[in-house]
Amino acid sequence: MIHDWLILALEIMGIVLAFVGTLIMIAIVRAFLRPMTSKLKNPLKGIRRTRMSKEAREGVTFNDIFMFMIAVPLVLLWVGFAGFVIHTGLNNSSVLDNIEAYTTLIAILGGPALLIIKDALDVWKQEQAEKTAFYQVKAQSVIDFNKSTQNQAQLMESNEQAHVHKVNKK
Repeated sequence: MIHDWLILALEIMGIVLAFVGTLIMIAIVRAFLRPMTSKLKNPLKGIRRTRMSKEAREGVTFNDIFMFMIAVPLVLLWVGFAGFVIHTGLNNSSVLDNIEAYTTLIAILGGPALLIIKDALDVWKQEQAEKTAFYQVKAQSVIDFNKSTQNQAQLMESNEQAHVHKVNKK
């Protein structure tokens, strides 16, 4: 009874993941084709554009497509299969008899998946470091601005006092 429910749950999860994967692929293809179709509709549209950095103009890159078509499904497959083997192994002794084959498959999928996860974490760490550096620069500029505003106010006040003293001496 429970085994049938688990199989049904896995089938439903597979259908949902296939649907989500299809939506992601449609979004990638649409984002990739959008710049091309906009140029076909209005070829003179890009003439008066302001200058942008190369990163701002790129849009969808090969790395984006690679991550969504290969890396993400590989990691999800690895995690899903490992979870399935663990769950099935706890409930079915025949899985434990062939555990070497299952662990070999998990290891084969796990090697590239772990590298992808490590690279994704490295990119995330780099983005966090850039954010931290940005906020440090921003905070320092606010401190410098406040300091220069205070110095300017003090200078104006001292000049005003000096002017008042000169006027009072006459």
